[in-house]
Amino acid sequence: MNDSELEVMLNRAAEKGAEKALKSIGLSDEMAVHDVHELRGLLDAWRQVKTGVSKTVVQFLTVGTLGALSAVWYFKS
Repeated sequence: MNDSELEVMLNRAAEKGAEKALKSIGLSDEMAVHDVHELRGLLDAWRQVKTGVSKTVVQFLTVGTLGALSAVWYFKS
């Protein structure tokens, strides 16, 4: 077996393996492209929500801390 025959055989095996893997997770039909696109959109939305929640929590803690410090300073004066 020469190199080109080996490469052809490996390519066939890789394609069959990829087809089997995609079929096992339900992405073997024509709608798979749309499904993957939708999943990517959901993942992007999740990342944006996660970032927004993190920023909100930091802002809440900062405002709360500054408010508490201001209250302590106000009532001590």
